[in-house]
Amino acid sequence: MKIHTQITEERQKLAELIENFDIAMLTFIDSQGALISQPMGPIELDGEGNIWFFTDIHSEKTQHLDALNLAFSGESDATYVSLSGSGELVTDPARKQALWSPFVKPWFPEGPDSPNLALLKFVPHTAEYWDSPHSKVVRLFAIAASIVAARPIGLGDHERLTHL
Repeated sequence: MKIHTQITEERQKLAELIENFDIAMLTFIDSQGALISQPMGPIELDGEGNIWFFTDIHSEKTQHLDALNLAFSGESDATYVSLSGSGELVTDPARKQALWSPFVKPWFPEGPDSPNLALLKFVPHTAEYWDSPHSKVVRLFAIAASIVAARPIGLGDHERLTHL
């Protein structure tokens, strides 16, 4: 994912947390009120903190953009990020061309001019993250110590970002 310079401390923290993720789970509420999650490949975190994805304009999610959740899960480094926000559908040809990648071609064989190709702009409102900077072995010792002490010890950071 391409990361642009962020202008606030909270956005910069978010950028650092998600920069190495290739896949996120996007959750929306369908017309029956059910929560539906789909894997999405983020392509850009722009300078305003929005996260961009390619999508099919006819995809069900494009009809339910008012309330979204975007989740990144990194078990190997114990980094987890949950973003709540909303979405916008963007069909600007210049923007699609600027973000185009050959990795998207299997879904959109006609390239950036594919008739069903659109961009989903995820606009985050708040984020919550859990981050443990230690190795897996250190995390296992921290869990064991937490069990013995009956309270969390050295399990990493948990914060909420509200000024995105």
